[in-house]
Amino acid sequence: MCVRTVASSQELADENPPLSVAAPTVFSTIGGMQQQKSGMVASTGCPYGFGSAKNGLTKAKEKYMKLHEEMLEREAAESRTKSEGDGEGVGDEEQLHKTSGDEFAWNSFAFKRLAGKLRRRLGRWQDSKIYKVLFCTAQPAHVITIAAVLCVTSALVPSGSERTTSQAAGQPRSQLTSFVYLASFVVHFGSQIWMTFVSGLSLYFALPRHAFGEVQRILFPRYFTLNACLSLTTLLIYVKHHPAHSWDSEIAVQVISMGGAFFLELLIRLYLTPTLLKLIEVKTSLERAAGVGAEIGRHESGALKHCPHYLKIHNAFRKTHMTIAMGNMLTMACTVLHLHYIASKLCVL
Repeated sequence: MCVRTVASSQELADENPPLSVAAPTVFSTIGGMQQQKSGMVASTGCPYGFGSAKNGLTKAKEKYMKLHEEMLEREAAESRTKSEGDGEGVGDEEQLHKTSGDEFAWNSFAFKRLAGKLRRRLGRWQDSKIYKVLFCTAQPAHVITIAAVLCVTSALVPSGSERTTSQAAGQPRSQLTSFVYLASFVVHFGSQIWMTFVSGLSLYFALPRHAFGEVQRILFPRYFTLNACLSLTTLLIYVKHHPAHSWDSEIAVQVISMGGAFFLELLIRLYLTPTLLKLIEVKTSLERAAGVGAEIGRHESGALKHCPHYLKIHNAFRKTHMTIAMGNMLTMACTVLHLHYIASKLCVL
């Protein structure tokens, strides 16, 4: 019994070494953990490893920005190669068309050469300082807004001679003026219905998202420019036939609604549409670099949903687009109000 007890004590001593033997191992383990923690702090800036997620987002942003820059450089190189090829091949193609004797082919070549010259001149003009001042700054928009306000104000407050002429009895109404008034209003209302409820929805559910964006980039400026011009035409003709001194509450409501529609469309065209087009361009470039944007009728960000730069641009795009949509609906409400007024005054039916 004594021998087994001694042996058991010896086994216990071997299995559980004294503190003086185990301490160096424990302390070395703790030192290694501290070194690993300090290395993590140095690499990520966070002692608990949360900075690795931030580094991942930064790497994703840098990756897609690099892809975007490479794509832009490739497109610029292709455009330069194309322009150089057009310039070098003009002589051979011209000689070929002259020797062939085909009049139609020669006319087509002459038109192509003229279009190429105009395109090159337009490109040089777009690089000039005058173009940048007129189309890349807000000063021309301010000038146009001030001119529009002065134009509407002068129409609402006529001079003394115009007031006397308008008060003359038996003044005939011009059929041409009435035709222009009705035509401008009808075209305005029709373009709103078509663009809002037919064209936009149909193209969104029929085209890839990037193709739909390219179409909207072309249609948006023309749509609001046309509507602003038509609204101004309708307002000026209506005020000319209804001077300010003859207004009642009904006419005042119509003037306010048409004036509101005109200024809303003008402000959207001058201040919101250029911002929206720039956001569409940047957003589309990032999505093409990431390989997304070919879906139809929906939006998928793919790997870009982890990129803070893309998310910031996407949120700005949504806010600007929503503001433009709300302004467009307000102008439609003003147009429907004036349509109700015209229907109540219609004497044909």
